[in-house]
Amino acid sequence: MYSESDLDAAVAAGKLSAEAADDFRRFVAAQKTGPAVDEEYVRLLTGFNDIFVSIAILLVLGAVSFTAGAGPVKCAIVAAVSWGLAEYFTRRRRMALPSILLLLSYAGGVAGLLLWGAGQIGGGPFRLTVQNADPLLALGLAVAAVLMAGAIYAHWRRFRVPITIAAGTTMVLLACIGVLLTAVPVLDRYWPWLVFAAGLGVFTLALRWDMADLARTTRRTDVAFWLHLLAAPLLVHPLFYLLGLLNKANPGEGRAVIAIGIYLLLGLVALLIDRRALLVSALGYVMFALSTVLKASGVVGQDLTYTALAAGAALLLLSAFWHKARLAVLSLAPARLRRRLPAA
Repeated sequence: MYSESDLDAAVAAGKLSAEAADDFRRFVAAQKTGPAVDEEYVRLLTGFNDIFVSIAILLVLGAVSFTAGAGPVKCAIVAAVSWGLAEYFTRRRRMALPSILLLLSYAGGVAGLLLWGAGQIGGGPFRLTVQNADPLLALGLAVAAVLMAGAIYAHWRRFRVPITIAAGTTMVLLACIGVLLTAVPVLDRYWPWLVFAAGLGVFTLALRWDMADLARTTRRTDVAFWLHLLAAPLLVHPLFYLLGLLNKANPGEGRAVIAIGIYLLLGLVALLIDRRALLVSALGYVMFALSTVLKASGVVGQDLTYTALAAGAALLLLSAFWHKARLAVLSLAPARLRRRLPAA
C-alpha cells in the first residue's frame, strides 16, 4: 500500500514526475464514493512509526532544552537541533508528525531568540507593556518580525512542511501586533478588532492557497488547511468576545441568539469553501450561547447535557449530509464565485 509520503519521496528522488503523482492521486480519488475534496484529508501520520519517532524527538528536545540552560543560548540550540533532526526525518524520511513537531520546535526556538533580541534593543528583557509607548521595543519587534519571516521562509524552502506557512504567519502576526501595541498603547482597547483584522488576512491567504489547488490533491491543500485552522480562532474569538460571551457571566438572550446566528453564517461559509475549521473553532462559544437561550426559555436548567446533545446531533447530521448541503449552497452562489471554489 502506497502512502502520500511514498509518492512525495518518489517525486523528490526523480522516479516519478509531479504531474504523474497528481494524476495518480486523482485516479484514486475518482474510485471513492464521495468527492475527494469533501474528505478534507490531513497528512498527520504515515504509520505508527511516526508516533514512535515523535516520542523520541520530544524526549531529545526536552533533554536538550533542560541541559542548555536558559535564555537565547537555549533557544538557539533547540532551533539548531530541530533543524538538524529535520534533515533526516523530514527531508529524507518525509515523516508527517515528526516533521510537524520539528517545525514547531524550530519556530519556537527562533521566536524565543528573536524576542530576546527585541528586548535588548528595547533596553532590557522582553516585556510587552502597553501602559507607555516604547519606540525602541517597537523597533526591536519590527526587526524580529522581519527576521522571523526570513527564518521560517528558509525552513520552508528546505523542507516544505505544510504547517510552516501557518507557523510563520503566527509568529509574524504576533510580532506585528506587538509593534502596534508598544508604539501606540491606546490601541490596546481595540485588541479584538486587531485580532479580527489579522484573522481576515490569514483567511484570505488560506483561500489563495485553496484556489491554487481546487482538486485538493497537492501539498497546497495541506498548507491551506493549517492556515484555515489558524484563521478560525482569530476570526471567531474576537466576535464572540465583543458579544460578551467571554467577559460576561450572563450575556443575555438577545446576544446569545445573535451568536447562534453568527455560527449559522459561519456554517454557510464553511460549506462554501469546504472547510470545517470555522465550525470547530466556534463550537464551544455556540454551545454556551445555545445553553443561555434554552435556559432563558425554560427548556433546560443549568445542565449542559442537552445543549451538547443538540449541538453534537446537528454536527453529525451536517457531516452525514455535507456533500448534499454543499450542493444546495453552491447552487445559490454566483457562477463566478463557484469557479473559484472546490466542486461539490
